[in-house]
Amino acid sequence: MTRIGFFTRLLDEASAAERYRIATEQIVAAERHGFDSAWVAQHHFHAAEGGLPSPFVFLAHAAASTSRIRLGTGVVTLPLEDPVRVAEDAVVLDLLSGGRVELGIGSGSTPASFRAFGERSEDRGRVFAEKLDALVAALAGGELGDPANHLQPPGRDLLGRVWQATFSAFGGTRAGRAGHGLMLSRTQPRPADAPRRTLSELQLPVIDAYREALPGGVPPRILASRTLFVADSRDEARRFAERGLRRAAAGFARAGQPPLGDTLDELIASYDTHVGTPAEVIESLARDSAAAEATEVAFQVHSVDPPHELVLRSIELIATEVAPALGWGTGLGDRNGALAASATGSNS
Repeated sequence: MTRIGFFTRLLDEASAAERYRIATEQIVAAERHGFDSAWVAQHHFHAAEGGLPSPFVFLAHAAASTSRIRLGTGVVTLPLEDPVRVAEDAVVLDLLSGGRVELGIGSGSTPASFRAFGERSEDRGRVFAEKLDALVAALAGGELGDPANHLQPPGRDLLGRVWQATFSAFGGTRAGRAGHGLMLSRTQPRPADAPRRTLSELQLPVIDAYREALPGGVPPRILASRTLFVADSRDEARRFAERGLRRAAAGFARAGQPPLGDTLDELIASYDTHVGTPAEVIESLARDSAAAEATEVAFQVHSVDPPHELVLRSIELIATEVAPALGWGTGLGDRNGALAASATGSNS
């Protein structure tokens, strides 16, 4: 069964402290409604892009407020971190949370942030590869600069819970060869000669490359992040989608992903947003062939960014109506999946 997760970039319209309180409440709600995992993204310096520079600190707080839900970094920007310190923080968090940590890492996307850490964005691919090797070696119990130095507490238990984020087939191959999980983005830029290519068309080759590279006997772990806002009424959902997507469009355009047009439906298509009533998002997600290949789908409300109360309602609707209809999530999915597949024309 495809697991479901909740993903937050801590972007609610509030002070930083209030963002952390709100995100914790949303993760607690996700656990209560049967979500399998909660993921937070690390971003430095730019409050409009993300509200959390220290994911391990925040997740330690979330661990104390929850008991079952897995807690993931999606992602730690590894080129800007000391890999030994990442290993140490992850191990401590894993012990504090009762073994619930998923360690997602990536190479980063905001060029200006690199300068603050003495790195160059142009070098991030090489630096990521070097620090990934160092991180894995530390978790495996390797020598750390001196024969007497090894990770303490040990981190070997985390080796099977490392994930790599990528946009590309090359990155899929790299994650597969390592036996790591594959993390796919909620949206990504299109090729200049194919601006209307769907997200599934971009991500299925990454999934194929990942699977082909996996060592024999290693089960695939594929996390597909998706923007999803479910509301009780179509008008409510589209009203917040219009506000959020128009606000986000300028940032996407600066990152090389301009909108396909100016209508709301064009913005929704441009940024791979699933929005509407439960029936509407079930139909929309059922067409997502890349998500259907994932072992886990993590839902986030960004870039719609509705108010906190509506995020909580969206979490509830996902758990009680959307995920079961698609056969995803908790045991509810087994009971209702066939009915939903029939209603949507999907085999997912």
